[in-house]
Amino acid sequence: MTNKDILRIAKEQSAIDANCNAEDFDSDRNMVVISKPNENARKYLKLPYFCNLISYGKNIVASVDGRIVDLITDYINGDKIEYCFETPRIHKLTREFEKYGKLPGYMSEYWLPDVDKLTALPCGFEVKILEPDGFADLYLPQWSSALSEKRPHLDMLAAAAYDSGKLVGLAGCSADCDTMWQIGIDVLPEYRRNGIAAALTSRLAVEILNRGKVPFYCCAWANIASARNAVNSGFRPAWAELGALDAGTTA
Repeated sequence: MTNKDILRIAKEQSAIDANCNAEDFDSDRNMVVISKPNENARKYLKLPYFCNLISYGKNIVASVDGRIVDLITDYINGDKIEYCFETPRIHKLTREFEKYGKLPGYMSEYWLPDVDKLTALPCGFEVKILEPDGFADLYLPQWSSALSEKRPHLDMLAAAAYDSGKLVGLAGCSADCDTMWQIGIDVLPEYRRNGIAAALTSRLAVEILNRGKVPFYCCAWANIASARNAVNSGFRPAWAELGALDAGTTA
């Protein structure tokens, strides 16, 4: 699988999620589309969206509730792409969204592997690849980023690091859609900054690709440690999203 293949697959999935065409992300103009449910969307998404801005760097595709088409059209065409994801501009959305009982939500950056750089990095500890039976007892708070207690049936694989039999790091992946598996990583605090996160993330990414799926990684823009791990593991930024939440909620 080439980098071009990986990016194409990601855009095809984003198009399913947003109710648009994959080619829309390469348009020279920003676009607004009406959000609709889709059984093939990423499993954790709450569709239809009230508002979700998606950018692969060339434009913004906004998947929205029909009531705010004009609002979002004006918003995304009023400034540079990157400014639409920044707090000063988002204040405008906050005031408008409150009229509908909504607020701007999480700003997330998504990463895809660079197959020219991705390799299974060495680890100073024993590493094992686990199938679901092997991590069935690991749905614990310290591994909550690697494994999803809410959707355990989607967890497909894990890469685990052991220090003399003690589990010290765990990377897991969930089959969030048919073609793409998302990686999450946890390392015990006392074992961090030893290269374990990058070793497990890269090892798991290679395993996912070997199974014909696209690994992807997500972090908040301000999560510098997570972004560094993505870079160190052979990933590169691919797209960004800004969503919406019900007012008074945090997730």
